[in-house]
Amino acid sequence: MIVRMDNVGIVVSDLDAVIAFFRELGLELEGQTEVVGEWAGRVTGLGDQRAEIAMMRTPDGHSRLELSRFLEPSVVSDHRNAPVNSLGYLRVMFAVDDLDETLGRLREHGAELVGEVVRYEDVYRLCYIRGPENLLIGLAEELG
Repeated sequence: MIVRMDNVGIVVSDLDAVIAFFRELGLELEGQTEVVGEWAGRVTGLGDQRAEIAMMRTPDGHSRLELSRFLEPSVVSDHRNAPVNSLGYLRVMFAVDDLDETLGRLREHGAELVGEVVRYEDVYRLCYIRGPENLLIGLAEELG
């Protein structure tokens, strides 16, 4: 039986810009380090590797994003332009308290709506945005 979901990993090329974006969204930088060596490669299957890692925590302390910038080995593929119906992990959804205000702040960091803000019954207003490096992010504001 699992205890919790610890984090979601996202590989990026501009770690500082992505950290700034998620800080603007409301996540807190929990820590930043460099992971080096074959021990890490034994976990990932990449062999000898070197990566910069930043751990971002949601304000409630329950969820984290692990942002990684791989220095060695080089990134081998790029899924950032894939539409939401592609196979694999493609987006992270965040609950926000004010969708319009959040969109306004994130637009200043380059965020763009994928489609439009929609209302799901009387439960949520939600949308998908593309953030820095074209990352796909969902935002949902609970109604009522």
